[in-house]
Amino acid sequence: MIDTTGDDRRFPPALAEVARVGFAYEEGEGVDFEPYDAFESAGETSDWLRHWTGNHELDGGAYRIFGQDGTGGLAAVWCVRPGRALVEQPVVFLGSEGERGVVAGNLSDFLWVLADGFGPMEAALHVERETRPDPALGTLAARYATTPRRTAQAIVAEAQAEFASFSDDIDALCR
Repeated sequence: MIDTTGDDRRFPPALAEVARVGFAYEEGEGVDFEPYDAFESAGETSDWLRHWTGNHELDGGAYRIFGQDGTGGLAAVWCVRPGRALVEQPVVFLGSEGERGVVAGNLSDFLWVLADGFGPMEAALHVERETRPDPALGTLAARYATTPRRTAQAIVAEAQAEFASFSDDIDALCR
């Protein structure tokens, strides 16, 4: 797991705005997402990753955690593309019970996923569910996105195809 962006923990303006949005859980029918207003610290990220994988030699330098679901599953930017900016890195979900998945290929596509009514957990684990477009998040995505609007299903499928070994790579870290 190589940290490709140095220790860049500057919070992207789009994520800061997402943090001000209220996500309605709606008894499990809505979006289970609690965005943060800053990235988790490097130390807290490393500590969490070590406990989650059972590998206490890891550091969390390749991840920028920016939110969670109600069970403690985390949303993170995964810094895997060498030399690329944080907003060009994929977004992943790391579940509290070991679930995981790639959500979007970059922050721009992640904004469209949110606008289509999916949080990180729903996109990674339940992308086949019915979309529930959110007009406010659609407006936010239109303001910040650099990629064209597509459905959450198309975005997730594209990202999961590009990073098909993500789950296997995580398994290789676990002890």
